[in-house]
Amino acid sequence: MRFFQFLHPAPFIPQIQDPKIVKKKYVYWRFRTLIGMYIGYAFFYFSRKSFTFAMPAMSSALGLDKAQLGILATILSLTYGASKFISGIISDKSNPRYFMGIGLLLTGIFNIFFGLSSTMIFFAIFWGLNGWFQGWGWPPVAKLLTHWYSQSERGRWWSIWNTSHNLGGAIIPIIGSIIAEQMGWRYSMYFPGIACIFMGVFIIYTLRDTPQSLGLPPIEVYRKEKAEAKHSDADKLELPAKTILIDYVLKNKYVWTLAIAYFFIYIIRTAFNDWTVMFLMEEKGYSMIAAGTTIFWFEIGGFLGSLAAGWSSDYMFKGKRNPVNVLFTLFVTFSVLALWKLPAINLAIQSLLLFFIGFFIFGPQMLIGMAAAELSHKKAAGTATGFAGWFAYAGAAAAGGPLGAVARDWGWEGFFVILTACGIVSLLLLIPLWKVKYNPKHVDT
Repeated sequence: MRFFQFLHPAPFIPQIQDPKIVKKKYVYWRFRTLIGMYIGYAFFYFSRKSFTFAMPAMSSALGLDKAQLGILATILSLTYGASKFISGIISDKSNPRYFMGIGLLLTGIFNIFFGLSSTMIFFAIFWGLNGWFQGWGWPPVAKLLTHWYSQSERGRWWSIWNTSHNLGGAIIPIIGSIIAEQMGWRYSMYFPGIACIFMGVFIIYTLRDTPQSLGLPPIEVYRKEKAEAKHSDADKLELPAKTILIDYVLKNKYVWTLAIAYFFIYIIRTAFNDWTVMFLMEEKGYSMIAAGTTIFWFEIGGFLGSLAAGWSSDYMFKGKRNPVNVLFTLFVTFSVLALWKLPAINLAIQSLLLFFIGFFIFGPQMLIGMAAAELSHKKAAGTATGFAGWFAYAGAAAAGGPLGAVARDWGWEGFFVILTACGIVSLLLLIPLWKVKYNPKHVDT
């Protein structure tokens, strides 16, 4: 339909021939693209986490029990994970400028509708729709990172963007808790919703599609990366969605392996996001405020771990992502064991252990998605990362109700047995990929 023409990928325009103008425009648009993606995704996260701080007040004001609140959290994980996969397929055939911007705008609208609701059925509908449009954030980012940053530098740029998770995760508890406490749970949904609507417009204003849509050469040509540049003419071709999905994702053994490992990595990540405070209060004897401060250190660890993982994959392993995935997964497994087995000596030790868990878990949380994009086709980046993300948020859903049931029936001992097993299984899946390196033929032919 002509009305939706603006959603289609932006057409290529004649290439600028003056090298000075090309360099000036590339510097400007790469920085602008990073700012748009970074701030935009932080607000996706702001919307997603607003429910966390509405939950206690909703429970007391509306009489919702933990099971009902848990159902809403699981609905978000399931719709978000499914949307990551479906929207990944669509986003590869779309303009990320509008796809991401409209997704954030609609997320904000459904946040507001959630705040206006008072019954479980409407909570479920609007939070499920919120989760669906949350899935419109990540695949366009993967597409933009793949087209605007070359393989030799992508690790560090991707890692800088990935810290938007942690910036949001560290700031949101402060803002969300103040709003919920001072103004009530409805306003803790309204304010993020309104902010996301404005930020959706900001994304549409800030982002553009590919470099070629602005008259710039492909990033591999601009960066003079010969092995990749010789395949860059394939960027002009539009691949059918069926080819992208089947040939470059569903038939790709690397993407499948990474996706399954992602499932177990996200169980660990989500478990510590959602259950740490309760574990430290019940098992280690800390107050709610003391236990809550450890989440800040978990996010700070994640911030630094993302940067370390990206830079080390570029510089120490020459663009190979999976050695870093293996090493970080090994260390996060040991960190989980340490938190489980060490006695509660003092809060500083517990915070340090949470810092290390955050540091090491956010390495594979970032690089598995990047590896899926790089071991697929450049025009299948959104689909490949969306497919892996689908598995990831199935893991996130499993870390909710199912893992909560394990903690209830088997205690925290059973909880940590499961998390340790997840680390070991992830490690066994990732070790065979140690030597697998980005191949430009996977990307541009």
